[in-house]
Amino acid sequence: MKRKLLLTMLLASGFCAANAQEKAKPEDTEVYSPVPPEIKPGKKCGEAPSDAIVLFDGHNLDQWVMADDRNAPAKWTVNKGILTVNKQSGNIETQRTFTNYQLHIEWQVPSNITGSGQARGNSGIFLASLGKGDAGYELQILDSYNNKTYTNGQAGSIYKQFVPLANPTLPPGEWQTYDVIWTAPVFGSDGTLVFPAKVTVLFNGVLVQNGVELKGPTQYIGTPAYRQPHGASPIKLQAHGDKSEPLSFRNIWVREI
Repeated sequence: MKRKLLLTMLLASGFCAANAQEKAKPEDTEVYSPVPPEIKPGKKCGEAPSDAIVLFDGHNLDQWVMADDRNAPAKWTVNKGILTVNKQSGNIETQRTFTNYQLHIEWQVPSNITGSGQARGNSGIFLASLGKGDAGYELQILDSYNNKTYTNGQAGSIYKQFVPLANPTLPPGEWQTYDVIWTAPVFGSDGTLVFPAKVTVLFNGVLVQNGVELKGPTQYIGTPAYRQPHGASPIKLQAHGDKSEPLSFRNIWVREI
């Protein structure tokens, strides 16, 4: 008797669900608010959309300061629309601070590059700079075209944490592109980690980091961890101390999310 009663209830439930589905209307699941803002995309690939903050358009370094002295203007070289690393002056970072964002940046290893491994076109983008030196979360830049090194330190890696899913590096002398979606870490009022940082990276249009959760700021030596809570941070470009010819950058813009 109990089995028959259960079967009857299940059949009745299925009938009611089917009947409700038949009575449902398309407009029941249509949403009209909020309305997404209208944004004009760039007219050509890589061009900044209408709501972007342009960090470098080939004219000046007004958006940048020295990372070791934020009161000092950036001292890298701007010539013919190109920004070139000045290794003697040190790292530069944005005047503005950011939390979550979309970043577009183009970089070039010089065609006459020398050296090998990590001493060949080494630089990096610190997606959140945490002060002087190389403190922060580094997306590695390196000549990884026919240049062997440890794979969690090649171009497209989250330095010493995540190996890129592919190696789409172009030969030296050609312009390379990173498109990045950065989600900053979230800390509680007591300083403990609530959500880790996440990053997605397209390298020359190829997905190389797919929403990876960072283990903490990147480190050259030792195990990464979230040891110090922080808020919105600048974006930093690295002047690596190797002896190879300096890299160049162009067309840098960011959209806050």
